[in-house]
Amino acid sequence: MKSQWECFLQNLGVWEGSFSNFSPQGILLNDTPSRLSLEGLNNNQTVRLTLCRSGRDDVVKEYSSLGRSLLFFENGSFSEGLIQLGPFSEFGAEVALVHENRRLRLVQLFDNTGQLKELILIREHLAGTPAVESPTLQMNDLLGKWQGQAVTIYPDWRSPDTYSTTLKLQLDDAGRLVQSTSFAERTITSTATIKGSIVLFDQDPEKQVQVLFLPDGASATSPLKVQLRQPFFLEVGWLIQPNLRQRMIRSYNEKGEWVSLTLVTEERV
Repeated sequence: MKSQWECFLQNLGVWEGSFSNFSPQGILLNDTPSRLSLEGLNNNQTVRLTLCRSGRDDVVKEYSSLGRSLLFFENGSFSEGLIQLGPFSEFGAEVALVHENRRLRLVQLFDNTGQLKELILIREHLAGTPAVESPTLQMNDLLGKWQGQAVTIYPDWRSPDTYSTTLKLQLDDAGRLVQSTSFAERTITSTATIKGSIVLFDQDPEKQVQVLFLPDGASATSPLKVQLRQPFFLEVGWLIQPNLRQRMIRSYNEKGEWVSLTLVTEERV
């Protein structure tokens, strides 16, 4: 196993792309070109981050250690966010998926009443490499059976868990989505309403979960409202190629505590 710092170093380089702000309904609010440099200093004992965005002051940070709100996988994919949902406070988290010369990052933000407020999609490629981008995700892109491998890591740094996953997505006669997920000898089946680029799992009015289809093959899954005494998760999916997808799931328990981070790499069969 690589150390968390070694996994962080997988992200070194200059990443060019854009920050796109979306409403909870998937409406593009603005799009800002960006250039993010991650430079190793002192034999990679320190990393300097420099973020340049049009019309904004540059952001410069230096890291010599990593905080508890941040976890990395061996391929450099990571997630950072609040480790505790608090009452009457804003809440949010970022998920970052890495594949070859590309990164897809997504920030999900909730207001102080727990309502989904905004999404920021960040699409990046390494400077000097082709800027390949997938089309905006559509429901038909995901239908079928997907088999994957999952790795779950934990904020308390206990040993990771690795297991197989199966995801089946199909439409019923009424045009509703039927989703069946199998992992660790458990199977969960749920149904959802499809309205354009929004898929709404609405079986329980108190726990509605939305999937929003976004550019570059991205999907953002989140509760419409995060609240204490109800476990919840944030998920970001990325259709990298027609039959290759990554998903990352950041899970919270009923106390609002961040408890795990899972990376799934799956192929359509």
